Amino acid sequence: MTGQEAVDLIRLADDEGNSVVVRVTGRDMPGVLTRHDTLTADVLVTTGFVSGHLGLWLLPGDLAEWEAALDSLAAGQDITWLGDRAPEIRVRLAGERGCPEVVVEDVPGSMATVTVPVALEEGWTDDQRRRLDEVRRRWPREVVEPSSGVFEWSPHRKRQP
Repeated sequence: MTGQEAVDLIRLADDEGNSVVVRVTGRDMPGVLTRHDTLTADVLVTTGFVSGHLGLWLLPGDLAEWEAALDSLAAGQDITWLGDRAPEIRVRLAGERGCPEVVVEDVPGSMATVTVPVALEEGWTDDQRRRLDEVRRRWPREVVEPSSGVFEWSPHRKRQP
């Protein structure tokens, strides 16, 4: 990481100690054109019973998909985010325990599934949008793909010191 602190892209937590966090730690390969905009992150799951973490990479499209997922959640719809090459994260708004549930399923790795009930406070989707904006502010997209498999630095790229 280039001296920047980690930022929680997702932080779903309650007063009972249950949480699911996706913490962005930096760029995967800063300065390498094809990997510069890929972000490294950790999924952190914590309950009174189980805790764990998984490393993952976030592509620029993953952030756009999270933004669309937030729109769906704000409209009262359950969502599924990531999957295939990364753990799948699902948010079920009407969980079995009277509060939302976050399901993290690591099919590509451990094949384990954890369901975490999280009593979320009002306005939680607004907080998640603020977190997404902060990740984008700290690690803006700096590479463009004008045609398939051809990468160039964006003309708006901020040069690293």
